[in-house]
Amino acid sequence: MLQSLTIENYALIDKLEINFREGLNIVTGETGAGKSILLGAIGLLLGQRTDVAALKDKERSCVVEGVFAGANPDVEPLFAANDVDFSSDVTVRRVVSPSGKSRAFINDQPVTLSTLKDIGESLVDIHSQHQNMLLQHAAFQLKIVDLLADSRTLQDGYKAAFDQLKSVARQLSELEEQARLSQKDVDYLTHLFNELKAATLREGEQAGLEDEQQQLTHAEEIKLTFARVAALLSSEEACATAMLREACAMLEKMGGIFAKSEPLAARLQSALIEVRDVARDVDAIAEGTEVNVARLAEVNERLDLIYALQKKHKVGAVEELIAVRDQLGQKLSSVENMDEQLAALRRERDALHGKAKALAEQLSTVRRNVFPTIESHVVGMLHELGMPSAAMQVEHTPLAELSATGIDEIRFLFSANKGMPPQDIARIASGGEISRLMLSLKSLVAWTGNLPTIIFDEIDTGVSGEVADRMGVIISELGKSIQVVNITHLPQIASKGQTHFLVYKQETSSGTTTAIRRLSDSERVTEIAKMLSGQSLSEAAIKNAKELLKNWA
Repeated sequence: MLQSLTIENYALIDKLEINFREGLNIVTGETGAGKSILLGAIGLLLGQRTDVAALKDKERSCVVEGVFAGANPDVEPLFAANDVDFSSDVTVRRVVSPSGKSRAFINDQPVTLSTLKDIGESLVDIHSQHQNMLLQHAAFQLKIVDLLADSRTLQDGYKAAFDQLKSVARQLSELEEQARLSQKDVDYLTHLFNELKAATLREGEQAGLEDEQQQLTHAEEIKLTFARVAALLSSEEACATAMLREACAMLEKMGGIFAKSEPLAARLQSALIEVRDVARDVDAIAEGTEVNVARLAEVNERLDLIYALQKKHKVGAVEELIAVRDQLGQKLSSVENMDEQLAALRRERDALHGKAKALAEQLSTVRRNVFPTIESHVVGMLHELGMPSAAMQVEHTPLAELSATGIDEIRFLFSANKGMPPQDIARIASGGEISRLMLSLKSLVAWTGNLPTIIFDEIDTGVSGEVADRMGVIISELGKSIQVVNITHLPQIASKGQTHFLVYKQETSSGTTTAIRRLSDSERVTEIAKMLSGQSLSEAAIKNAKELLKNWA
């Protein structure tokens, strides 16, 4: 139950604390006093968005905190799924800074707004006039059925299977599209790959071929040049080696009479050895160089192929061409393996569809099992609420395909008048009828133990007199099962609460503020008398108020 609510710096509220009690808590007050502000503050605890406009003092943060005692252990898995520590007493806090940034905490643990919403809805249910309108929507009607069917575990299992099915179906669709595109390109890719494969490219061959091309192109010039150099170095006529040999002998001869000639002779001897080596190498090159037109043509043809492939694939080296060839091979291999991948994904999709379908059918059975309970309870309660000819029916249409919620399309059909067949609520129900329908459904959900604390915001809209009194009795009976906070403008309902709070405005030095206080027994008489007759209290109104309270005490 909601044990306490603390609100600071929100709308017209400076700071207030409300200590709610078990049973039926009544909240009344004049129009504009601030009852909706309380709902707005509680809405913050349920993850609703806000902005700095909600701050009374734009220089301070807004803080809303709710303490919930005796949380249902059944919601512990919900806490665990959101990585929040569970305890029977839960403190929820929301802080909105002047900059507009919002922070949320559960048991002093920071949480996201999504987590706050999930867990908050397990602690308190707000029924507003907006929810009356939601009753006309199929999604809300299905949610009511699921609450009554207590199908949360089945829903979670189905949702997981359905999400997995959608994921695999999406992968399959993308791969099928890829396969269609690949098939268009496969011939071209195969041509490119075969062309590169046939080229039998080798790393480093381009540099070698370019060197060989250079040598073959200038073979005649190289041969003549090296032959001439060889002749200059070692021919039988005057040559470099002969002159070096003679010079070396002359210096060696002078060694006995001039000491400096000996090292010079040694140096010339070294030079002579080097020149002889060079002469042999030059002569070998001259002898080995041949003008080979056929080989030059082969090299040019090979290089032309390499250059053409490089230009075609926009690369600058044989190594890059080899990389392109390998990539094409991998793509073709992927295309070849795609049929296997498609077959595997189709098998997985079919298996997941079977699993999801089986869960959807189980969920559908559980839902349909509660239809009679819903119909009999709602009709019985509508009769109590002054609609003796009311009829209500849950219409079920099986879906041909799986949807996010299963295979059920559910509509609540309603008729208020005898002889009129039930029709879609959205088409025929009035505001007062919607209020009574919603109360009937909410009470059924609450009595099954699937609702936490419930807050009714003027659920009595559109009713009065004896119907309002009967509605008050039902809400009070509901308060025996769960904690109810009921915001009302009807004295017949206000008189039936165990605890009565008054929301009012007051003038302070800082301006107009909203306040709330719990009324004493005598103050309750006055408040209910005002609700009966207005601000001008009459003896009859006071007597009537006392009678209402006495009858329900």
